[in-house]
Amino acid sequence: MLDMKRLRDERDKFEKRLQLRDPSLNFNNLLELDDKRRQVMAELQHKQGLRNETSKKIGVIKKQGGDASEIMGQMKTLSEELKSLENHSRELEEALQAALLQIPNIPHEDVPAGASEEQNIQLRQVGTVPSFDFAPRSHDELGVELDILDFSRGVKIAQSRFVIYKGLGARLERALINFMLDEHQQTGYTEILPPLMVNRTAMTGTGQLPKFEDDLFSTEEGQLLMIPTAEVPLTNMHSDEILKEEQLPLRYTAYTPCFRREAGSYGKDTKGLIRQHQFNKVELVGFCHPEHSYANLDELLQQAEQILQKLHLPYRVVELCSGDLGFSAARTYDIEVWVPSQKTYREISSCSNFEDFQSRRAKIRYKDSQGKNHYLHTINGSGLAVGRTVVAILENCQNADGSVTIPSVLIPYMGGIEKISAP
Repeated sequence: MLDMKRLRDERDKFEKRLQLRDPSLNFNNLLELDDKRRQVMAELQHKQGLRNETSKKIGVIKKQGGDASEIMGQMKTLSEELKSLENHSRELEEALQAALLQIPNIPHEDVPAGASEEQNIQLRQVGTVPSFDFAPRSHDELGVELDILDFSRGVKIAQSRFVIYKGLGARLERALINFMLDEHQQTGYTEILPPLMVNRTAMTGTGQLPKFEDDLFSTEEGQLLMIPTAEVPLTNMHSDEILKEEQLPLRYTAYTPCFRREAGSYGKDTKGLIRQHQFNKVELVGFCHPEHSYANLDELLQQAEQILQKLHLPYRVVELCSGDLGFSAARTYDIEVWVPSQKTYREISSCSNFEDFQSRRAKIRYKDSQGKNHYLHTINGSGLAVGRTVVAILENCQNADGSVTIPSVLIPYMGGIEKISAP
């Protein structure tokens, strides 16, 4: 959520940055609502002052034995007016907050301008894209032939975009989860095992609600929702809390299944593991001092990259342009892994700084050495999306005979197994 005072005081600057996301976005409705709210608040305060003065007059008249009936009638009218103003003020405040919840974060001033992913900027490529002397197969073909992925039975027991991992496929997924968690713990991240369902307040705190309700799975009553990412429970662990400045930065990592309806994405990546309704992910979340959050974001990005480097998978890092930023992000770097069957890089991690956007929504602050409270900055990124890492391993590490070589760092997690071959 944006700071209404800053929006008013720095309107031109903020509106210019916001329109880099979408030229149709503006603050007019917000400012009109805020003007009305401020006018009603001023009138309310004036009437409250009159009520206090009138109450004192009634007391004086009664003390002197006089007739206060006329002024008491005025007091009744004043009380009715105050009640009406209080209700109107509450309605305007709720409308303002609802409008603020619909406004995305302001892009950082260094974010490149652009309308779509075509304007994203590649920062670096790491690793060597494999060159095969045979026709490489897609991960879904390999998974079926190796008998480690079962898409048809996943559909049978659920629906499309669900999969069953079998045998060494299940073991590979579990090996990756454990490897990633071990790597992150060794660099100072505290492991968390959070709930997979959260309430609506938590979803609102990180920005999934109200905008992305159609993408979420919920219980029949709609009061609990399945998490689309561990970012939601990890960030909201400290909602409505005031942390100590010396605690920052706080770093958490978590493995969770994630659940997404993928509303509006039908027709995209309908085959394979790229876009599933349920998938596993290891998440990285940080709570940062505002002065250090971008340095902390660089560290988090390096942490996620390290996983791909140790797996010897080729990837690139791109900075998202203003039009491709996620709703809550002020700045984002995507890590994209090479997928040979598609002859392109695909996102495997998105590392973002939300500045104080989420902390305002979730009411997360820190107390400085002078005892003053401030909103902190939140950052997060995938470390990594596990299913997409399986995709990258199957496709980049495949052999001419249809087998797949296990990256060396995973062999201990695979119980010494070095290769997956067809049964």
